[in-house]
Amino acid sequence: MADPQHLFLHGSISKALLKLGIPIILINILQSAYQLTDAFWVGRLGAEQVAAVSVSMPVTFLVIAIGSGLAMAGAILSAQYMGAGQQDKVNHVAAQTMLMVTITATILGLIGYVLSPYFLTLLGVEDQVFGDALKFMHVSFIGVVFVFIYAMFQALMRGIGQTKVPLYIVSATVLLNFVLDPLLIFGFGDFAGFGVMGAALATLITQSLAAAIGVWVFLRGRHGIQLKLSSFKPDWQYMKQAFFLGAPGSVELSARAFGLIIMSFLVASFGTHTIASYGVGSNILQMVMIPAMGLSMAVSTLVGQNMGARNPQRAAQITRLASLWGLLGLTLVGVVAYLFAEYFVAFFIPDDESVIAGSAEFIRVMCLTWGGIGVQLCVVAAFRASGNMLNAMVVSLLSQCVIQFPTAYILSKHTSLGPQGIWYSFAITNVLVAIITYLWFAAGRWQRTQLTKEDKDIAKVTQETLIEEGNH
Repeated sequence: MADPQHLFLHGSISKALLKLGIPIILINILQSAYQLTDAFWVGRLGAEQVAAVSVSMPVTFLVIAIGSGLAMAGAILSAQYMGAGQQDKVNHVAAQTMLMVTITATILGLIGYVLSPYFLTLLGVEDQVFGDALKFMHVSFIGVVFVFIYAMFQALMRGIGQTKVPLYIVSATVLLNFVLDPLLIFGFGDFAGFGVMGAALATLITQSLAAAIGVWVFLRGRHGIQLKLSSFKPDWQYMKQAFFLGAPGSVELSARAFGLIIMSFLVASFGTHTIASYGVGSNILQMVMIPAMGLSMAVSTLVGQNMGARNPQRAAQITRLASLWGLLGLTLVGVVAYLFAEYFVAFFIPDDESVIAGSAEFIRVMCLTWGGIGVQLCVVAAFRASGNMLNAMVVSLLSQCVIQFPTAYILSKHTSLGPQGIWYSFAITNVLVAIITYLWFAAGRWQRTQLTKEDKDIAKVTQETLIEEGNH
């Protein structure tokens, strides 16, 4: 651990970003293969089945987002305690966060399972899509607990700068998913398959396996975090502190997920083909965000560790360099997407010309502004990692509730653009939010927060941050 820690806290920032960022990007690419594999095979079933998956994803994402603030709190604290050299507290944070996440995910999964048909009714899903969407959603909610546990394992490992073990686990489970997907969707021999639900079942099997391996790695204790069964005895004081730190993170992610659901209402009002175009375009956007997410996760680890080591100036340098990389890199990717939009879309749904045209139009309208996403993700990662979860929450609320949805609604319903107005809302949001977020970062107030200071508990620090932000 000595050499990586020296690089993260004192060495070349570019090398540190690459050392962390490349494995994380590879992990994200492999994880996106879950969605890509699902999208590839479901696309062979038809536009209605693509719509069923597209309309289900934002709802399951909302339930996952509600509990993810607690997971964020654990990842941030593990990074800062590692930077401060307090290994015993790293282990304690890991155990308590895993316990909280498991309990939270179980409760949310049960609630989501029961309420699934009501969600779909609220969304106004067409009858021919409803049945498949409900099956997909039910299986997804059963798997929420495993998604949470493995996501928390990855976040904690990333917080201490360990990225290789999660990469190996994801590689194995993605390969398994690649085999299971067509088998469970289409069947084999006398086995008829489950259709759309088969895609969710394949993901459930592989995610539960990944979660079990992650817990086993922690109990073995050979990769930077050592847990014992006794470590899982509830520490109510820590849970209270983590709640104060994590609550704005839950609001932030929930606002993003809720924004996706509201957009789904708007998209659904234009019919199944528009839903399918939106779903395929969104899949491609998720692929494009993979390198930016990897870069932002590297920023999170480095900023967290440097803030824990009391070096906020280096944390700011890291964020500025990563934001520049994100701006230039995603702009270049956007140019490529503009030139080859139809080819990318045809990969997902090859036999429906109207969906190909609609999705390609969606991509071309927004792709040249993707650089703004890179800037926003890196700055928000720095806000979170420094303990300023409130800043990240405000950015999310501003993006979804103040800019994107009102813009999408006005342009699609009150101008001649129609569905194109929804596509333009993405481009406008990318640019405006990037500018606002970077200006807020440049003001520098986020650097004052200290989570691991001995004489302050997290609840007090967070309350002070709320007061300070309210005064500016």
